[in-house]
Amino acid sequence: MKWRIASVAFLLASLTTGLSWLTLQPVLIQLVEVVRRLAPPGSPEAETLSRVRGFLPFALGLDLLLLGALVYFILDFTVGRPLRSTEAAVEQLGRLELDLAPVSQGGPLLSRIQSALNRMAEALRLEQAKTRSQLEALQQANARLSRAQTELVSAERLATVGKLAAGVAHEVGNPLAGILGYLSLARMRAPTPELKDYLQRIDHEVQRIDGIVRGLLDLGRPKPATLTPVDVSQVVETCVKLVRAGPELSQVKVDFALEPGLLARADAGPLSQIVINLMLNAAQAMGGEGGVRVSTRREGSEVRLEVEDTGPGIPADVMPRLFEPFFTTKEGKGTGLGLAVSMHLAQSMGGRLTAENVPGGGARFCVHLTAP
Repeated sequence: MKWRIASVAFLLASLTTGLSWLTLQPVLIQLVEVVRRLAPPGSPEAETLSRVRGFLPFALGLDLLLLGALVYFILDFTVGRPLRSTEAAVEQLGRLELDLAPVSQGGPLLSRIQSALNRMAEALRLEQAKTRSQLEALQQANARLSRAQTELVSAERLATVGKLAAGVAHEVGNPLAGILGYLSLARMRAPTPELKDYLQRIDHEVQRIDGIVRGLLDLGRPKPATLTPVDVSQVVETCVKLVRAGPELSQVKVDFALEPGLLARADAGPLSQIVINLMLNAAQAMGGEGGVRVSTRREGSEVRLEVEDTGPGIPADVMPRLFEPFFTTKEGKGTGLGLAVSMHLAQSMGGRLTAENVPGGGARFCVHLTAP
C-alpha cells in the first residue's frame, strides 16, 4: 500500500509541477528575453541570467521532490494509515478476534467503514454468546435425553425381568422352600460337625437363590407405594442403627448431616430399603473400612438424601450401566439387583436415584424426593 501511495504522490507532484511550469513558462521566457536584451554579453547581469537558466531544471526537480514528499505524507496520514487499520480490523474479524481497537482517523467515509466494522464485531460477539448459550442448552438437553434413554432402557429391562420372574418365581420358590426345609432337618440329624458345616453352606447359598427370586418378584410385581409425609432423618437414623449391627459396617465411621424434621412424600418401607442398600454398597465399595456421610436437606420443592463414601469411586465405564439389573462388579458376591431395585423403588415414590463421583474421591448417591 505504501508503494501505491508513493506512486500516487509522485503522479500528483508531477502534474502539479508540470502545470506550474506551463503556467509560469511564458512569463519566465519574456522576462529572460528582456533581461538578455538589456544586459550586454559578458556583463554581470548576463552571467547571472546564465546561472539562473542553469539552476532552473534543478529547482524544478527539487520542487517535484519536495512536493511529492508532502503529498505522500498527507495521503499516508489521511488515507494510508486508516486503510491499513481497516485492513487489520477486517483480518482480525476474519480470525474471529472481535476486540477491535477504536480508530478515528481517515475522514467521514473511513470513519463510517470503521464504525460499521465495530458494529459488525459487536453483533458477532453477541451472536457468539448466543451460540454458546444455545450450545450449552443443547448439551444439557442431550445429557437429559441420554439419562432418559438410559432410564427407559433400564425400565424396559426391568419390565422384561418382571415378566420372566412372574412366570418362574413361584415354580422356583416352592422347590426352594422344600429344599430349605429338608436342609433344616438334615442339619439337626447330621452326625459330624463337618457335615453340618457343609449343610450350613448349602443352606446359605439356597437362601441366596431365594433372595434373588424375591428380588425378581419385587421387580415384576411391585407393591403400590403409599405416599405420606415421612420424616426422612428419622428413617435414616433407624436404618443406620440397623445396618451398623452387621459385620459390613463394623469398621466404618458414619457421619450425619441431617436436617431435623425434614418431611418428604414417600413410603417408609421402600425408603428404608433404599437407604440400607446404599449403606451396604458403600461399605462393600470401601472394603469394610473408611467413612460414610449421610446428609439430608431441602432444595426448593425437592428433598435430597445423600450417601457419600470415601471409596475408590465409580469407574467411567461402569457409570452408564450402574442401575442395570444383574450388572455387578462384586465378582460373584452380588446379584446386581440392589441398585436396580433401589432405582425402581425411588421412581415408584415419584422420585429418582442418581450417582456421581466426589471430586476428592469416593462416590455419592442421591435420592431425590418431593416435599409435601
